[in-house]
Amino acid sequence: MVHHIRGVVVALLAYSGVVAAEGLPASLLASKRSNAVETPGSFPLRVSANKRFLMTSEGKPFFYLGDTAWELFHRLNREQAEKYLRDRAAKGFTVIQAVVLAELDGLKAPNPYGQTPLFDNDPTRPNEKYFEHVDWIVKRAGELGLVIGMLPTWGDKWMADQGGNGPVIFTPENAAVYGEWLGKRYRDQANLIWILGGDRSVKTDQHKAILRAMAKGLRAGDGGTHLMTFHPRGGEGSSQYFHADEWLDFNMRQNGHAAEFTGRYDQTRRDYDLKPIKPVLDGEPIYEDHPVSFRAKELGYSTAADVRRPLYWDLFSGACGHTYGHHSVWQMYQKGRAPINYPLMTWEEALNQPGAGQMRYGRRLLESRPFFSRIPDDSLIVPSEIPAVIPGAGIRRFVATRDEAGSYAMVYAPVGRSFRVRMDKLTGPKVKAWWYNPRDGKARLIGTFPNTGIRVFTPPDVGELLDWVLVLDDAAKNYAEPGILPK
Repeated sequence: MVHHIRGVVVALLAYSGVVAAEGLPASLLASKRSNAVETPGSFPLRVSANKRFLMTSEGKPFFYLGDTAWELFHRLNREQAEKYLRDRAAKGFTVIQAVVLAELDGLKAPNPYGQTPLFDNDPTRPNEKYFEHVDWIVKRAGELGLVIGMLPTWGDKWMADQGGNGPVIFTPENAAVYGEWLGKRYRDQANLIWILGGDRSVKTDQHKAILRAMAKGLRAGDGGTHLMTFHPRGGEGSSQYFHADEWLDFNMRQNGHAAEFTGRYDQTRRDYDLKPIKPVLDGEPIYEDHPVSFRAKELGYSTAADVRRPLYWDLFSGACGHTYGHHSVWQMYQKGRAPINYPLMTWEEALNQPGAGQMRYGRRLLESRPFFSRIPDDSLIVPSEIPAVIPGAGIRRFVATRDEAGSYAMVYAPVGRSFRVRMDKLTGPKVKAWWYNPRDGKARLIGTFPNTGIRVFTPPDVGELLDWVLVLDDAAKNYAEPGILPK
């Protein structure tokens, strides 16, 4: 084991361009704790002036397109992590959500290099060698232009559950110490967002005290360098616990693994309407190839279409970004590992599932139009005599968004059913209309017509459960084809 660990250290030093003959000198350990690197892009991130979106340090829009890789630090070696990160960067993802003290026996089961994160499960005694691997992944992600959404711990470490995970190791006192240590370590690592919580409800004053102490520690450690949010339990949002807290820079929901709009994805709009205004996004919607509502025998497994719908439901309801997940990838499942909830394939096979590749098309669509002025507006859609048909219900819910000034509008149609649009929401005497395909990111021109009254639109695949986005532009703006970024 000693020789194995030594080999890992030598490999890390070689990657860093440092050669050491005997162990790790104190000066090198100090530099590793600082972990300062140059990262592509304009990190760290900030909240936009209108408090609705995220932006780069240069004031440009930042589209939060996340992937849930909860077990990344814990289960993947560097070669595997390189493969994963390169794939997600190539597919247009911008944020990787990963957990330091992981859910799946993360305190006792070692990482691929034989290291556990803490000595004696004490948050004030972190294991430097474990964190060297975390350092490597965070740095490599930055070199690829990716932000790490870092969860300091999964929620079972601060709240007891029935799942056999944990154990609970946090108190307000040691949470503050751990948070400050972690904040100092990554203070100069610009490509990072802090995500507290970890799939748990906040049920007691003790829970709140622990989380607030950890947030205070992180702020003390990193000097306020990074944005911070909270990942809640399914069907909940950070707003119900911490909306007024100053440390909560933006709200995160876990709308969860249901496929229906009502009661889940409609909650994004509820958080959008809260005061004070804060950005909101869905940090965990239904995963691809996941048992729908955890009821596989009754409802089967989700598909790419099931993960596309929440992408547009959330974004058109006001979200500043979105998170994708795959049931095999979050747990980094591979043969020989105990499966959680019956994954259908290994994590490596799951990388190329269609839903993962289709997330970028939603990002490209919104980035091809003015970004910071986008608002949700379902009043664009004229309800039918039977509202359950239009704007619809269940998995067939239509939603709409537009530029606040009216220079463009979009309607997401999850099914091939005719619908009517109020054209007075748009500016200009003429409107240019497009159909945008969420499955391949291609647009087809419908035509240009006078901007008057109410107009009927029928998606290309009538009667089919195939989704389309209607894009309407003030023709005078001369916007590029939907999905094509402006020069």
